[in-house]
Amino acid sequence: MKTISFIGGGRITRILAQAFNNANVRFDKVVVYDVSEEALKAVKAKFPQVTTTTSVDEAATAELVILSVHPPMVMETIEKIKGSLQPGSVLLSLAPKFTIEKLTALLGGFANIARMNPSASTIVNKGVNPVSFSASFDADKKKAFLELFRPLGYEPEVADNKIEAYAVISAMGHTYFNFQLQKLKELAVSFGMDEQEAAKTISNMLWGTTETLFNSGLPYAEVADLVPVKPMAEVEETIKGYYDQYLTGIYNRIKP
Repeated sequence: MKTISFIGGGRITRILAQAFNNANVRFDKVVVYDVSEEALKAVKAKFPQVTTTTSVDEAATAELVILSVHPPMVMETIEKIKGSLQPGSVLLSLAPKFTIEKLTALLGGFANIARMNPSASTIVNKGVNPVSFSASFDADKKKAFLELFRPLGYEPEVADNKIEAYAVISAMGHTYFNFQLQKLKELAVSFGMDEQEAAKTISNMLWGTTETLFNSGLPYAEVADLVPVKPMAEVEETIKGYYDQYLTGIYNRIKP
C-alpha cells in the first residue's frame, strides 16, 4: 500500500499521520481531502509532505482510502467516492454505527472493506486499534494492512459487532482518566515532586495497577484490599454509577 488517502482532515487523520511519521512509515503519496480549507491548512502546516485537496475523486483513487468522517457524513461521503474507488483498493472506515455489511451494500459489493476505531494514544504509537475485515477481504491485502498498522500500537482483529464496544472502552477511555491523572500530577507537584518525577511516578503506578488487577491472579476483592487506606472510598459507588449511566448511554447511541 504505497498510496494512502484520508477522506476528512480532522483530528483522527492528524493522529494517524503523526503515528506513521513516528514509526518512519513512508508512502509514495499521501492525500488528504476535506471540504474545509482551514482543515487542510492545518494538516499541511503539520505535515508538509502530504498533498491536500478539495477533490474527493483525487483522494478516492489511492490504494488505501481511510474514511475519517463523522457518522452523519458517511452516507453523503460514500456517494461521493464510490465511483472513484479502484476495485483492488482497500477502504478503511473509522466511523461507528456503519457496519461492514452496511458499507458493502452502500458500495455495491466492494470487496476490501475494513473498520477500525483508533484510540488517541496512537499519536505516541501506543494505541488500541481494533480492526474488523469483510469476509471477501483479499488475504494478501489483509496481511499487508496488519503489517502497516502494527507499529501504531495494539491491533486486535475483532468481530465487526464489537467495534462500538471498543469505541466506548478504548477510543473514549482516555477521557475518563485524563483529567484525573492531570489532577494527580498537579497534586504531586504541590506535595514537592517535580514535573518529570510526578509524571514518571504516575505512569509506573498505572502500569503496576493494571498488572496487579488483571494479571496477579488475585480476585478483585483481594486486589482492593492490598492498600488499607482508601481516600476516595466514600465516593466510589457514586463514580461507578456515573460509569453505568454515561457509558451505557453513549454505547446505546452509537451501536448499529
